[in-house]
Amino acid sequence: MGKEINQKGCTVKSVSRSRDWEEVYLNNNVEELPWYRKKLDHDVKIELKRRKIKSGTVLDLGTGPGTQALELNMIGFDVTATDISESAINNAKKLSDNIDFILDDILTTKLRKKFDLILDRGCFHTIETEERKIYLKNIKMILNKNGLLFLKCFSDREPDSGTGPNRISELILKDLFSGEFDIEKIIHTEFKGRRKPNPKALFVVMRKM
Repeated sequence: MGKEINQKGCTVKSVSRSRDWEEVYLNNNVEELPWYRKKLDHDVKIELKRRKIKSGTVLDLGTGPGTQALELNMIGFDVTATDISESAINNAKKLSDNIDFILDDILTTKLRKKFDLILDRGCFHTIETEERKIYLKNIKMILNKNGLLFLKCFSDREPDSGTGPNRISELILKDLFSGEFDIEKIIHTEFKGRRKPNPKALFVVMRKM
């Protein structure tokens, strides 16, 4: 696969497999990574406000810089945050003692706690097609009945440059999740981070049946 260059000129490998993520977080300043966002993702913020949800158990899946976990904890959620990179977890732990930061891979997860809400802001679109059913099985296992999954991924409307995450269509999401989840909404939106222009994204709200 190719490479992406962030705004500071720092080279970041385009990653889709677990072994690459440690290199990314070991060798780069998290605040310079293309997907870094200090504030809570705008789509997540709007959806939480609309549903008047301010508490409960949350998993921030693929926490990376840890900023989304921190913002959710500040709202009032009991937050667990996981990442496949040990360096990402070690750095994120410096943000707060109130968040349970755990080294974990959703495809081989050792989590046994169940959550009211799972936030996936940028994990699913790095998983290859043949592994998506494993992702689905493990998400179901750790999500409470009637629990919510907020999933944000690159959209197939984002031009495919041959680098970066997989582009995901509405059809892919419906084919994988329908029957296991009630897909309440799919919104065409953007990833707001350091990459410009903002990549086109899908924000999906699903409820476990």
